[in-house]
Amino acid sequence: MGGCASGVKTNKAPVESQTAAPVTGNAGANAQGAGQSQVAAVQAPAENNAGPGPDVPRSVYFAFNSYVVESKYRPVLENNAQYLVSHPAAHVQLQGNTDARGSREYNLALGQKRADAVMKGMELLGVKPSQMEAISFGKEKPKALGTTEADYAENRRVDIVYQK
Repeated sequence: MGGCASGVKTNKAPVESQTAAPVTGNAGANAQGAGQSQVAAVQAPAENNAGPGPDVPRSVYFAFNSYVVESKYRPVLENNAQYLVSHPAAHVQLQGNTDARGSREYNLALGQKRADAVMKGMELLGVKPSQMEAISFGKEKPKALGTTEADYAENRRVDIVYQK
């Protein structure tokens, strides 16, 4: 599956902030969720922490057809950014993923936009771009193999993977 990653880069990455108006940058893009905020801050369990890096959650999840980083995932970005800023030699791969709905090409592009959005959010928190690589696996690396809405939601994510 190593050949599934796409190097497609986009320049605009929406990041939702708790202290300022959301930066959406998706005018004309067919993405939902821009400008929406969540009341409760929820963190996913630290489930993908094999290998180097901090023992904190490393996945950011997205709404259907969206690449907006919701404010409830700000602690995920902050904790990982704090580690990267204090460990300038550390490097992460931001792996964008989608659910199984949509064409391969569409999902590769959406996964890339999600990875780029997380990268932009971490840059705003002080991480050097040279410490990060944003790639897309589209629908090629699902975390959940079922076809329920819960399975699809688990697959719409960016995994922050620390490199050795």
